[in-house]
Amino acid sequence: MNKTPAQKGSFAFVSLGCPKNTVDSERMLGKLVQDGYSLTANPDGADLVIINTCGFIEPARQESLGVIREMLALKEQGKVKSVIVAGCLAERKKEDLLLEVPQVDHILGVHSREEIVQVVNRTFAGRANEEQRSLFRPAPVKAQEDTARLRITPRHYAYLKISEGCDRLCTFCAIPSMRGKHITKPMEEVVREAKELAMDGVRELLIVAQDTTYYGLDLYGETRLAELLVELEKVEGIEWIRLLYAYPIFFSNELIEVMARSKKIVPYLDMPLQHINDRVLKRMQRRVRRPDIESLLETLRQKIPNLAMRTTFITGFPGETQEEFQELLDFIRQAKFERLGVFTYSLEPGTPAARLDGHLSEEVKKERQDTLMAAQQEVAFAWNQQQTGKEMETIIDSADPEIPGQFLGRTFADAPDIDCTIRVKGKGVRPGDIVRVKITGSDGYDLAGRVLSIR
Repeated sequence: MNKTPAQKGSFAFVSLGCPKNTVDSERMLGKLVQDGYSLTANPDGADLVIINTCGFIEPARQESLGVIREMLALKEQGKVKSVIVAGCLAERKKEDLLLEVPQVDHILGVHSREEIVQVVNRTFAGRANEEQRSLFRPAPVKAQEDTARLRITPRHYAYLKISEGCDRLCTFCAIPSMRGKHITKPMEEVVREAKELAMDGVRELLIVAQDTTYYGLDLYGETRLAELLVELEKVEGIEWIRLLYAYPIFFSNELIEVMARSKKIVPYLDMPLQHINDRVLKRMQRRVRRPDIESLLETLRQKIPNLAMRTTFITGFPGETQEEFQELLDFIRQAKFERLGVFTYSLEPGTPAARLDGHLSEEVKKERQDTLMAAQQEVAFAWNQQQTGKEMETIIDSADPEIPGQFLGRTFADAPDIDCTIRVKGKGVRPGDIVRVKITGSDGYDLAGRVLSIR
């Protein structure tokens, strides 16, 4: 007797890494559920566990391997039948990953995600023999669709991936080797996906790619992010649009003007800069110099009122001198970024930076990271204190798990998971609401407020 779709089997899913990986996970989840597999929240007792891994830097790889081994332990105890590993760690290590964790039933790379159903079918059928335990496809020449996703973010926000891969060859980064060259997703397809998300209850779109400002150059012969944002503004139901991963090159005046006059694009910009010293930037192959960065930042601040800037820096890059580090520290104090993260340099095998001279000790890298974050803490705390008494629109993410009757939300200055939160008091509030909040105080990096109105 043939099984009905609901009887095909149960699976648990673990999604690790960046928002781009989240989109891939949601696409695979959607395909599996549409094919009749049943998703369960608890791996213990599932027929199958799928882990979509991150392979970006060593800590992320270790986290991925830790989760893989955790799931394999359940398999050894008979609580899970099969384990499949997907994503960037699989793409980066390929078959070598099976030597490290030989109990894994199947691995598939980043560009094989569309075949997840076939892989799962084969695994359930017991046909994952030695010759069939891996699946790797070359990077596609056309952007893959991200429709029909089963989303793992809260219903009111979603990541919208506008391109795949990266043409930047930063010397410290292995992403192009995993994700391939930059491929722009056609504008009409992006808009169609945005409409689908809006119909599913999304109110905030978070625009992601490896390099959002590069959008369109490969497909249209010119950058067209500004035009894309104008089209996304027209999508009914979408009320906030947030721009992430904006590389400083190709940040056009047109794009700035679109952001400045928009009613939906929140005054928030995530622009990873990595360093400010010209020699270090050249060794990183960032193709931008300090005067260019400072000029762009000045223009952005002038043209976009109330702009909240997020950036990231790398400390301890090979050859970074104490003087160059001090220049970066002084710049952070001067630039006063509202949001900032610092990574210690991670030596990535196969990248050009791995072959550079002047590698620093982990102790020095960590000490410099702590120094930068201490300086940024003063900036962030001061900015928070300045918000007391102001009124801000806030999107509610969830009920406060610690204080009954209160809620956790985000202002325009905060992207989910990476930035701060605001704890709000109010009646009749639900997750997904956009509310007007009076800021009543701050607690370190976070704010507190009370709801004035709901829309």
